[in-house]
Amino acid sequence: MKLLKVLAVCITVLAMAALTMAGTLEDVKAKGFIQTGVNGSLFGFGKADNKGVWKGLDVECARAVSVAVFGDPDKLKFTPLTAKTRFTALQSGEIDMLFRNCTQTLSRDTALGLDFGVVNYYDGQGFLISKKLGVKSATELDGATVCVLPGTTTEQNVADYFRTNGMKMNPVVIENTAELAKAFFAGRCDCLTSDASQLAGTRAVAPNPGDYMILPEIISEEPLAPAVRHGDNKWKDIVNYSVLALINAEYLGITSKNVDQMLKSDNPKIKRFLGVTPGIGKALGLDEKFAYNIVKLIGNYGEVFERNVGVNTALGIERGLNALWTEGGLMYSPPFK
Repeated sequence: MKLLKVLAVCITVLAMAALTMAGTLEDVKAKGFIQTGVNGSLFGFGKADNKGVWKGLDVECARAVSVAVFGDPDKLKFTPLTAKTRFTALQSGEIDMLFRNCTQTLSRDTALGLDFGVVNYYDGQGFLISKKLGVKSATELDGATVCVLPGTTTEQNVADYFRTNGMKMNPVVIENTAELAKAFFAGRCDCLTSDASQLAGTRAVAPNPGDYMILPEIISEEPLAPAVRHGDNKWKDIVNYSVLALINAEYLGITSKNVDQMLKSDNPKIKRFLGVTPGIGKALGLDEKFAYNIVKLIGNYGEVFERNVGVNTALGIERGLNALWTEGGLMYSPPFK
């Protein structure tokens, strides 16, 4: 058994090394699409609708990478992954990038052979309960039965929270996000704990969303970011600056509706960003108009946020930490120059 485990590790390491040497960009160009790991069952972030069309904030950020590489938002194939299988799929080369509400942590950055890109959603862990429970604060959950996903930062965070507050909990551990939600709605647990964004998505698809509430306590920091394999810096740069293009476009006031008009701007930052003044595309090995194409076909970060998870959607999430830095949030892009 130990020998088999060693062999499995060796095979994974060799696969990662081979993929890194070949280069992910060259590989995806050769096959004509980007294999992308997604949640698959998280409304607002990564989920196919009843027509099979993939939608969500993570999905649209992945589409930005497709636009950067191919000039087309649909050169993607999606692989739904559980919290347990997501990193293995990336390590083994089953997928080319992971856009699956993943928290960047030190151990994942170092021990798993991954590199995280720029944060595309700042989150924190919370608790979803039925209003019938009569609880107003997480500090009242002593002895509660708690639904939680295994193999996540969520599992450790909730254990730490209960222990720190001198409370006991009875975990109900289910690997699949959709099945975990079903267990919660069926009354198998008193509360569901996860990232607050995931709780909002879960509540939005509840039989009666108004019967549930997210408690006020946020017990962790969850910077959610795309991930790629460690060592392929060229591919990481492309994934990074595709997401950053969404953020920088919002900062510069460029939207999908005014991007063509902005091509006539005299602002040197806008001219460089949109490829009127060449340079940024060549630096990444992309078309000089890659950022223009992203905004034209996808929009800016604000547009992506509002149409998938914003206050006018079923999730009803305020921008908060995900507002631009100029608006009191944390969304900030380095200069495109």
